[in-house]
Order: sequence, then C-alpha cells, then structure tokens
Amino acid sequence: MKILMVLSNPIITDHRPLIEAKSLIEAGHKVSVIVWDRRKEFKKEETYEEIKIFRIYNSALMNLFSNAVFQNPIWWKKAYEKALEIYEKDFKFDVVHCHDLDTLKVGVKLKKNKDCKLVYDAHEAFEYMDTSKIIKKIAPFMEKNLLKNVDYVISAYIPIKECLKKVTDKKIEVILNCKNLILNEYKKPKNKIFTICYMGSLVESRMFPDLVDIIGEIKKVKFVIASRKSGLYEEVKEKSKKYKNVEFLGEIPAKEIIPKTMECNALICMFDPNRIAHKIGLPNKIFESMVTGRPIIVTKNLYYSKNFVDKEKIGLSISNTKKDVCNAIIKLRDNPQICEQLGKNGIKAAKEKYNWGTQKKKLLKIYESLN
Repeated sequence: MKILMVLSNPIITDHRPLIEAKSLIEAGHKVSVIVWDRRKEFKKEETYEEIKIFRIYNSALMNLFSNAVFQNPIWWKKAYEKALEIYEKDFKFDVVHCHDLDTLKVGVKLKKNKDCKLVYDAHEAFEYMDTSKIIKKIAPFMEKNLLKNVDYVISAYIPIKECLKKVTDKKIEVILNCKNLILNEYKKPKNKIFTICYMGSLVESRMFPDLVDIIGEIKKVKFVIASRKSGLYEEVKEKSKKYKNVEFLGEIPAKEIIPKTMECNALICMFDPNRIAHKIGLPNKIFESMVTGRPIIVTKNLYYSKNFVDKEKIGLSISNTKKDVCNAIIKLRDNPQICEQLGKNGIKAAKEKYNWGTQKKKLLKIYESLN
C-alpha cells in the first residue's frame, strides 16, 4: 500500500514515526510523510532512509502567533493542500496515518475527499497534558468527533488507551516506543570517567536546568546532554559551559541516540511528580535503557517507575531532591557491579518483552487488516 503519514515536527529527531515508517517500508509498503518544520531547519523535500519527506514551513502569518490554537488551522490547511498535491502528482495514498491530535483533522478531511483508510496514532493523552485551558476544553471534544472517522486507533502506552476509551468505542492497539535489540548480552562501558546521559526535552518539569548544577558539582562524573531546540535549550546550553564535566551535544538525529547512550554508564530521567502528565508518562529513555543495558535513575512512585523500572529492576527510583540525585549517581559510580546487574536486567526485559520486533508485528497486523 501507499501510506501518507502526517506529523507536526520535522521527524528527524522523532523515533516513533521514523521506526514505524521504516518498518512499513521493510514490509513492502511505500511511505511518504508531511511534517511541520516550524523553524525551517531542514530541507523542504528529501528522502531519508527511503522515507519521502515533505516539510511545511511557517508562513509570516503563522509566525505572528505563538499559540498553537491560532497556528494549527493554518498548518492543517497547508498540510491538506500538500497532501492533495502529492496525491495528484504521483502518490495516490491508500492510508493516511496521523500522528497525534494536531494532525487528525487533516487526515479526516483527506479520508472524506479521497476515500482512503485513516489511522490515528496517539502519542499523548490530552486529558493529562500541561497545556492552556482553552486547548484542554477544545481537545477532548475535537478528538471525540474526529475519531468517528478513524478506521484504526493506536496508542503509545496503556494510560493513553484508557483515556481514548472514554471518547471512542473503536478498537485500540497499544504500540510501545520500544527499540530494536542491539545486544545479546551485557557489554561494559569503556569510560575512564563515570558518564551519565540525558537525551530528551529540556524543561523545568524534568529538573532542568537544576540537573546541570547538581551533576556538574559531582566529582569523577561526566554529564552528557542532547535535546531538540525547544524549552530551556538555550539556558541549559549556556549553563553547561560553566562545568568542565558537562558536555552539551545540542540537537542530534534520532538514529544517534542509542549509540550515544551505549557510550554512557547510566541514564537519568526525572519527572515532576506533581504534574498530572508525569503521573502516567512513559518516556523513550526507559526503552533506551533496556536495549543498551544501562541503568536509569527516575522519579519514584510514578507509572514509568513502578511499572517498568521497579518491576523489571533496571534502575533506581528516587525523590526529586538534590541529595537523592547525588546519592543515586554516586551509588552507581562507586558500584559497577550494581550497574552491571541492573543493565543485565534491562537487556533481559528487552529481549523477552520490550523490543521493537514485538511491537512491529502489531503494526503490520493493523495494516494487513486495512488492505
């Protein structure tokens, strides 16, 4: 089949749509993607790992607005027009695969116009998101109405599925953001200095920029950071320059995250336990920790810590305090045997359950049902 994905970011740094698209191509399908490149950072059109990418840039009018409520309708119009152009030119798509709610309106309109199948891939649960009051009011109503036109619903993890079940009776398949297996057995890191890494969003709710100061002051420890150019990116970049043991990589492609993680001794991914979105959040770092055999430090008593880190014994769950962060890092730094055991547990969990191979089967089965 010919599949058109619609995504509201430039895609290069987003693992989920990339691995889904690549898996569909490997299965014999053709995939093109329309994406939103707000800062005009990438080529307008390119073929990336056999995926044909068409990027929509912000217009002058879009740049006048900072609120997504006003930007999104213009993005929808431009994405819809680009999809029609692609269809009429040489890519008569059979399926439109919409990533998250801010693309679904485009998919519904295309389904009605071109009589194609429609897949909704929910990465987030808007019920739990920290967003404006107006979006919180509009999003559930919009999602409920648009879902009536969807042929298949996918969610990134179970709590999202539970939220979607409140607004639709359609079948929902959970496809986790698992990674491809890269190890058969534990592989020791080769660092002379204990290295901890974080590769993700730089926001206050993930203890940034405080983590830079906390880890920057711990002796015999190196801190490696990578992130998209959003949130506190510039502030963290500047603060990192204060410490010789902090390396700020900036923005890196999604395909470099696993190799960079393998070079480290441990990961850290702290969540603000008071944020409702974080109570049910499941970051990619969990699965990156598993496949690389690197222990992860997380916030205790949350969905991701209780159901993955603690259950599979792949890391340390702690409180969001400077003291606990320091103690956890020093514990791992000074006890390589603990790191090794936690790492082995992660690889075991990845091999048995949490790998992309198990998730890919579910994705391909969905597409077989649409054919």
